[in-house]
Amino acid sequence: MQKRVLLFYFLSTFLFVACSSRKNLSSSKNNTAVVQKYARLMDVPKKKIKNPELYQFIDEWLGTKYRLGGLSKNGIDCSGFTHLLYKEIYHKNIPRNTAEQVKIIKRKYEGQLKEGDLVFFDYDKKKFSHVGVFLQNGYYVHASTRRGVMVQKLKDPYTYKYFSRGGSIK
Repeated sequence: MQKRVLLFYFLSTFLFVACSSRKNLSSSKNNTAVVQKYARLMDVPKKKIKNPELYQFIDEWLGTKYRLGGLSKNGIDCSGFTHLLYKEIYHKNIPRNTAEQVKIIKRKYEGQLKEGDLVFFDYDKKKFSHVGVFLQNGYYVHASTRRGVMVQKLKDPYTYKYFSRGGSIK
């Protein structure tokens, strides 16, 4: 009887460890696919993507429709998206709205922007009416009113004319 208990204990422990390691392996494969996807999209070598969790987060939200005041996968606005991204990825609690977010950045020239910096736009003649998060190689992620959460070139002819400023969180 004691041998059966030991055998049961050994097998259940083995299965628990095996399932756990399989999950990590699956997560690792998923991160590899996401890294490849965004490296290709932004035209950078895979080794340049040092924060796969950021790109996994983006991938999970990609295509989520825009909803003013929204803060869920049923709909999200631009400042809500940056707020959640900072909370989940950088473990920083930044303000919920764009007007407050712009107040907490250390302004940078466009060429100095780094991954994770906030970028602001002035649409409809309103100062700082839109925000996104700079990625790499001139790309940023944001919640667009027309296409939802998306990755886009900062110098996109339509949006670049509204670009106002960028900077890192103080």
